[in-house]
Amino acid sequence: MHRYLILLLALLQSYCVLAVGGSQLNLAGQWSVQLDPENVGVKNGWTNSSFTTSIKLPGTTDDAGLGTANSLTPALTKPQLSHLTRKHRYVGVVWYSKELLIPKGWAGKEMILKLERIIWESNVWVDGVEIPQKQRSLVGSHEFDLSSFLKAGKKHRLTIRIDNRKKLAISVDDMAHAYTDHTQIMWNGMIGSMYIEAMDRVHIKQVSTFPILTAKRVDLKVVLSNKTQRNTRSTLRLRAKFKSEKKFLPTIEKEVLLAPGDSTIQLSYDLGANIRSWSEFSPNLYEVEVVCHSSEGVNVMSTSFGMRELSKEGTVMKINGQPLFLRGTLECSIFPLTGHPPMDKAGWKKVFLTAKEWGLNHLRFHSWCPPEAAFTVADEMGFYLQVELPIWENNAGKDDAVLRFLYEEADKMIRQYGNHPSFCFWSMGNELSGDFDALNALVKNLKEKDKRHLYTATSFTFQQGHGIVGEPFDDFLITQWTARGWVRGQGVFNSEPPVFNKNYSASLDGVSIPVVTHEIGQYAVYPNLEEIKKYTGVLKPLNFIAVAEDLKRKGLLHKAKAYTMSSGKLAAILYKEELERALKTPGISGYQLLDLHDFPGQGTALVGLLDAFWDSKNILSAAEFRQFCAPVVPLLQFSKAVYTNDEVFEGILDISNYGAAALSDQLVEWSMKDGTKTVAKGHFQTVVAQGYNGNIGSFEVPLQTIQQAKKLTVHVNLKGTNYENNWNIWVYPKENKIDFADVSYTREVDEALRLLQAGKKVLLNPDWKKITGIEGKFVPVFWSPVHFPKQAGTMGLLCDPKHPVFADFPTAGHTDWQWWDLQIKSTTMLMDQIKGGETLVEMIDNFANNRKLASLFEGTVGNGKLMVASFDLATDLAQRPVAKQMLQSILTYMKSSKFAPKVIENPEVLQQVLHYKELQEKAAPGAIY
Repeated sequence: MHRYLILLLALLQSYCVLAVGGSQLNLAGQWSVQLDPENVGVKNGWTNSSFTTSIKLPGTTDDAGLGTANSLTPALTKPQLSHLTRKHRYVGVVWYSKELLIPKGWAGKEMILKLERIIWESNVWVDGVEIPQKQRSLVGSHEFDLSSFLKAGKKHRLTIRIDNRKKLAISVDDMAHAYTDHTQIMWNGMIGSMYIEAMDRVHIKQVSTFPILTAKRVDLKVVLSNKTQRNTRSTLRLRAKFKSEKKFLPTIEKEVLLAPGDSTIQLSYDLGANIRSWSEFSPNLYEVEVVCHSSEGVNVMSTSFGMRELSKEGTVMKINGQPLFLRGTLECSIFPLTGHPPMDKAGWKKVFLTAKEWGLNHLRFHSWCPPEAAFTVADEMGFYLQVELPIWENNAGKDDAVLRFLYEEADKMIRQYGNHPSFCFWSMGNELSGDFDALNALVKNLKEKDKRHLYTATSFTFQQGHGIVGEPFDDFLITQWTARGWVRGQGVFNSEPPVFNKNYSASLDGVSIPVVTHEIGQYAVYPNLEEIKKYTGVLKPLNFIAVAEDLKRKGLLHKAKAYTMSSGKLAAILYKEELERALKTPGISGYQLLDLHDFPGQGTALVGLLDAFWDSKNILSAAEFRQFCAPVVPLLQFSKAVYTNDEVFEGILDISNYGAAALSDQLVEWSMKDGTKTVAKGHFQTVVAQGYNGNIGSFEVPLQTIQQAKKLTVHVNLKGTNYENNWNIWVYPKENKIDFADVSYTREVDEALRLLQAGKKVLLNPDWKKITGIEGKFVPVFWSPVHFPKQAGTMGLLCDPKHPVFADFPTAGHTDWQWWDLQIKSTTMLMDQIKGGETLVEMIDNFANNRKLASLFEGTVGNGKLMVASFDLATDLAQRPVAKQMLQSILTYMKSSKFAPKVIENPEVLQQVLHYKELQEKAAPGAIY
């Protein structure tokens, strides 16, 4: 009896008619399902079948545990490390079947089946008869006219065939996020709303809104459908209101004569003198309601819109006439529990609320288009979205079938999402190359159809001759570089000493449209293994589990948390300088991070300060990130990170103000502190206009009073606001004297071993250019060591700042700017074979290798005590204050009673570790080190 009650409740749910007008038949619930890997369903008569297996829809075969179960085990190999692993994978044809009862009141109605989102292709049968309307779309709903196949008051069997196999060449290696297993998975099923809608034979088919901000009106394009086969007179009534209020503005009315088929009616509606504009600061929404009265009945359609106007003035992007700067990150359909995007507002609120908390105002949807719920939440919260066609391809525009598909997808995006004010920017796809004439023709076509957005032909391109000044119809340019140079730090932070008075103005010479910097960051953070327990959905983190197991085998698992934190701190300082350089550059109108949160595909690219669930890794707080990612950001220009105490610190103040208004008579305060002790301070009054305000003030601080090595913090805040920012500098005594005393210094390992046998204290500092090991780098792994394996794969340093070796070398436990010279002029030692001793400066290896690495190491050998430093402590010390200070600090420690290192059990291995390259190459020709 209990079983029959459950079946009855399921039937009632499936037959439920929604209360709103009684016009929708909800199809959510239990369906029967059959996988068809051999694609024999049509031949075998599955078009009118009830199958033995059931599935809950909306949902996917992954949700139901259908398909091939994962048989991989955790391992540091490419299949496991490429991306998260589907617990059950299926790519092929699936049949879904359900019996329905059509409401009696639907006689004479037009009946449209609407399935909100499907991957690739769908066909529909009613009672075994195929609907001749095969649908293909990755961005919008699949819709079928069932009017000729359904009868009111009758039961029918609805059968849907979905084929999620790749239909067109839209991406290389299936990496475009509309169809991929790297982020969103190649799911099969139906997600989102699914229903049959009944409409009068004369009804409103589409309402498109076109705000005209300066005229304080909204123009409308209303598409009316007349299926009566005769001319029909109708009355259109139009009214609008501010969405959160009940009172409507006055109604306007228009009589129309509709011919059979579709008719497009143009209307204008005056919103009055006191309009409310839409932006990140005031996400005001209006609602417009169109009512159609005809002999067939009364039909109503309403839609929301925002009064906003996007424009460009030279290299400045504007919204509603005010300068606009995009503070953005990418959204690549990364939702690890479901493998597909949320289809409800609740799921998207987590995304946008978190992004807003971290100071962002912009999301770029990389090679895909989000569902309706994403636009709706972005509208309400004032987020600027960049949407892209579902393509990431090297031959874009060269395949006619793909090009036709893109035009169709673009038309669907205009119809389904075009009214949303958050739909601000439109790129044809990611990093496209191919036929730019075809891409430019596509942009031109879309701009003529829909002027509500700003357009660009591609989100960057590697194709020579393109992507450096913008295409003919581009409103803005997304790029990493121009003909004059880089516009992101990835290309300079490792090769140039740290400076904080640079921007990208020189690179923008010759560019006449606004520039948005492409995918800046991509600094890898070590996996957060505590994240493993979060994966309770359709994806299994074999990549994380493999790393954890490898660390455990090597006795390093206890360090995993420190690896995450230390590598994350390095990523954070690099992101800060990336963002500030962009903010300091007139002509740059925004940045798109890759990424604020982790990207779990393409080799496990954990480049985020947040994880793939949009949760913080606690590397730094949202408030700390907002210091350099906010509508208003205090900025500081200064020449370097490290000073000696005979110098003067010179700071030039800038303010990036892309807030809601100018700041008049703003008090700007600055200070320099040694911990809590104030070294110097000052203030001045200024007007902060909207946009970039360069060189609005300056100050100098002589550093002679700093007698010991110190880390100082320069702080700037705007009095009476929450806007503040700070920067670290390091000051060392100029007159440091290097005194070796009883410490023997050598660059030769054999000599070091002889001295140790004699019971000496030995500082072994081999020539870093000659020893084997890993290239010293300041920046961490770019993107992923799996996706880009041919890179020096370290992820920053890890040390104990309280260890006495650093008593005269102030440092945090992670890489900061003062380490640049030491890390660039070093070779990281491979220490896996060394037993005993202690690593004082550990280099964090990438997670694909997890080797024990060091650049400063100590140990006792016999009666001698050894310190090994594989960074350069020997050359040009007069011009290298960091190296000199590090040497002095090491020597002070070695000369003290605190220098009592642990025993190295196999000192002979040091000869192997530190052999010069030419000896290694001679011993093992062709070996890779």
